[in-house]
Amino acid sequence: MTDRLDRQFAFLNEADKLKSVLRGTTLNDGSRPENSGEHSWHIALYALVLAEHSDRPVNVDRVIKMLLVHDIVEIDAGDNPIHGDHDPLEMEVIEQQAAERIFGLLPPDQRDSFRALWEEFEAAESDDAIFAKSIDRVQPVNSNLQSSGGTWRDYNVTADQLQTRVGAKVQRGAPRLWAWLQPRLAGFFEPSPH
Repeated sequence: MTDRLDRQFAFLNEADKLKSVLRGTTLNDGSRPENSGEHSWHIALYALVLAEHSDRPVNVDRVIKMLLVHDIVEIDAGDNPIHGDHDPLEMEVIEQQAAERIFGLLPPDQRDSFRALWEEFEAAESDDAIFAKSIDRVQPVNSNLQSSGGTWRDYNVTADQLQTRVGAKVQRGAPRLWAWLQPRLAGFFEPSPH
């Protein structure tokens, strides 16, 4: 029992570091960058509130669990904004190593369970993971809308980039949410030439 608790608290203490990982997205008021701990909490709340808008039936408890652990690897890998300039293959290797180390702090049953949820989220093949990915993309869009364009200006984001990198993922699991966002996005981007 003591070893199990030691391992669980080691993981929880390590997870606290997520609060120090600054993201490319700001708070809704634009006052400062959000941290990854705040992001994970906020998208878990988004899932709880918006689950009825999933394109397919989902187990919201599983979705929330995925969202709470999905960015844990950022403790080692840092945040790599979707509109930033980084090598996705290199980041995948770094994140896999981070997952091995960080989930490895847990007792074996929890290590395997949490790692499986993380892998499922990354693969985005199950209905739960597809919806979780959609929600992970919706929250930064809303934050940028609330902060008058937020970091879209910093990254020179175009409407086409937003559609390709974000919209397609949101539409896959929550098309009603993307449709709801469309008129709100119109004022931030020039119309596409095609």
